[in-house]
Order: sequence, then structure tokens, then C-alpha cells
Amino acid sequence: QVQLVESGGGLMQPGGSLRLSCAASGTIRSIGTMTWYRQDPGNQRELVASIGSGGNTNYADSVKGRFTISRDNAKNTVNLQMDSLKPEDTALYYCNAGVVTIAGVWRVYWGQGTQVTVSS
Repeated sequence: QVQLVESGGGLMQPGGSLRLSCAASGTIRSIGTMTWYRQDPGNQRELVASIGSGGNTNYADSVKGRFTISRDNAKNTVNLQMDSLKPEDTALYYCNAGVVTIAGVWRVYWGQGTQVTVSS
């Protein structure tokens, strides 16, 4: 069994910063791409940023230059540093990872989400 647990969400004023973390645990052999998604009510889930096992990154145009994704392969964690936050960044943020388990099975796992609210 594999679990992803996000943390670090909260309420922040426009222009402020938040740092989200996601920790993977369980019967993990290896982790491939790790991704942050977000979703607010009435909208589809949106890819925010992803990072491959080798460190290659990809960002949504809406967050380029403001958000930075990073990972610690030794700790099975992925972080999202969010700077210059805007009200439109308000959403439930989810962590997602492609995991190969100790049994040799590959599948995608999701966390439960952490709420980010940007408001004055």
C-alpha cells in the first residue's frame, strides 16, 4: 500500500508565499514523475507543475515564474514553492505520483488534497 500526504496549505494574502509538501510512504520501490494538480469548484482539475525522477520540470503557463517544484528522492517527497500568490491560485491542491511498488506493480497514486486560499 502506498500513501501520499500533502501539507502546507492555508490562507494567504495576495503577493504572499506558501510552500506545499507531499510525502509518499509505503511499499515503494521507485517513484517516477511527481505532479501537483489543483481544482476549484466548477472547474476541471488543472496540472500545475510536474517533475521527473531526473529533475526535469514542467509548469502551467499560469504559474511560470512564480511557482517552483522540487523533489527529494531520498525522502520520497515533492514540494511546491508558491510565490507572488494571486486570488486565482485559490484551489484544492493535489499531489500525484507514478509509483512502482515493491511487488513490481506500477500505478498512479493521489493524495487527499490541501486547500490553498488567497484572499485579502
